[in-house]
Amino acid sequence: MPWEAWITLGVIGLIAIALLRGWAGPDTVLLGGMTLLMTFGVFSPYVPATSVTSAMPGFPTPQTMVAGFGNYGLITIAVLFVVASGLSHTGAMSLITEPLLGRPRSLIGAQLRMMGPVAGLSAFMNNTPIVAMFMPVITDWCRKTGLSTSKLFIPLSYAAILGGTCSLVGTSTNVYIYGWLDEPMKNRIGMFSIALVGMPAAMLGIVYLLVAGRLLLPNRRSADNQIGGDVREYTVEMMVAPESAIDGKSIEQAGLRQLPGAFLVEIERNHERLVAVGPEQILHGNDRLIFAGVVDSVRNLQNIRGLLPASDQVFQISDPRPNRVLVEAVVSDQCPLIGSSIREGRFRTVYNAAIIAVHRAGHRIRMKVGDIVLRPGDTLLIETHPRFIEEQRNSRDFYLASAVADSGLIRHDKAWLSIGILLAMILLMTTKTLSLLNAALLAAGFMVLLGCCKPGEARANINWRVLLAMGAAMGIGQALEQTGAAAAVAGGMLGLTDSLGPHGQLTGIYLIAMLFNMMIGHAGAAALAFPIAHALALDQGQDFMPYVITIMMAASADFANPVSYPTHLMVYGAGGYRFIDFVRIGLPLNLMVMAVTVVLAPLWWPMQI
Repeated sequence: MPWEAWITLGVIGLIAIALLRGWAGPDTVLLGGMTLLMTFGVFSPYVPATSVTSAMPGFPTPQTMVAGFGNYGLITIAVLFVVASGLSHTGAMSLITEPLLGRPRSLIGAQLRMMGPVAGLSAFMNNTPIVAMFMPVITDWCRKTGLSTSKLFIPLSYAAILGGTCSLVGTSTNVYIYGWLDEPMKNRIGMFSIALVGMPAAMLGIVYLLVAGRLLLPNRRSADNQIGGDVREYTVEMMVAPESAIDGKSIEQAGLRQLPGAFLVEIERNHERLVAVGPEQILHGNDRLIFAGVVDSVRNLQNIRGLLPASDQVFQISDPRPNRVLVEAVVSDQCPLIGSSIREGRFRTVYNAAIIAVHRAGHRIRMKVGDIVLRPGDTLLIETHPRFIEEQRNSRDFYLASAVADSGLIRHDKAWLSIGILLAMILLMTTKTLSLLNAALLAAGFMVLLGCCKPGEARANINWRVLLAMGAAMGIGQALEQTGAAAAVAGGMLGLTDSLGPHGQLTGIYLIAMLFNMMIGHAGAAALAFPIAHALALDQGQDFMPYVITIMMAASADFANPVSYPTHLMVYGAGGYRFIDFVRIGLPLNLMVMAVTVVLAPLWWPMQI
């Protein structure tokens, strides 16, 4: 191998150590590795694209390295984050998935309820948008059920990949490989031919995750606010909207039991108070629900479908509700409303804002918001327009005014509109009327134009860390391929399995594709393993079909490396995972899928012609 290949393998080794030790996030580590390759001269100075040397081993250019940031798939994923933003800010995904997810009473029940639908959907559409759309739903689901996202995000990614191996369009890898086949081979592969291997592998994988997940998946929880201690606890009144989604449901069915950082204190119905309400209590329209909780829990209550603020002042603010934010403000001793009740002082008229709740010196105030007499030092939770903070920045009325993070209100009225946009995107993709990127761009554009999400929300929803990690990984993969390191690794592995006969050679091809998948990603793995397998099949006079299925499975189904597949990168940081978490639970699954593939592929398609 040339010296460039040795340097590339050394840098990849350093990347693996850094990720295993958790020295930094995957985006930082991968960008650092890419920088090292350039610094060591693995990527030569600029070579014109027309030069022959730009395609020769040992002469990859800086342009080759950064080309990953303009990759078709990476840009598509960025656009799909915007589509997911529209679904999230309208509550659409919750509307679709709540009947499927339900209220499981155990971790195994939660994993099964999630993995079944995800795997099923992934067989009919690309798995990346499915994970992007399910992530905020599962985060909210975990918040309501008390489960840890780290117990569910890896199964989410794995289920999406396993489901994608059950059809020709389930993963982009399958589509790549299908395009490289000649016409006679294409005619032998139908939409669900790979399901003969992929379906058993998916079923085995789901069972494995259900059995091993409790022990092998980490249990890392975010630092959620808890009631008590020094946190500010508010009392807030909400009203059940008549004929809404929760009218007629029990408290547990409505998702109002075991709320994180909040609890239901009592219900006021027809001027009577129901205290110590149980989970089986049925809610009626116009019920007034009194909750106690921290600010994050109040924000979540505002976004539950069927709950409305009990104060009619909220509906008299000039700005539309979807444009408003929540603000915490501390009343100063110069405020002109001190000594007056909130209703008498006409707070809404003076500030174009409605007080949702009040916190006072560590005490919960048990009275209606409008009857509270303001005192200096009271902390107010206000629903108002985004300009409020700027307008009150230098005002003497408040000591401090700050926006509550991520407090934009869900636009429930546009939920079905965003679902329609999603279905149109899926239809355009599956019928191949438009490319994946084109359909995603149209869907993202309509999400913004029709008000499902604002431009700022769309930009904020793009996970730039995932995109940076993916772009850097593609550049490193190009270095591995063009320096000749990948070919040398492949040759060495085939030499080890050559004497084991046809099944041994099939195992060798699987291992090569799986290893390349772990090092350079699924597209690069398919591109490198395909010509090796094709040459081997011709040389041995064997049917190429088992090799095709083997490469499709191996190049799609890597579970042990979090940077090898986009869906892994998407859940890596969000679930609070470490590199070793994927290795611990993913490596056995890699071997299981390999065993299923190597056994079943030649069984369905005999290797000897």
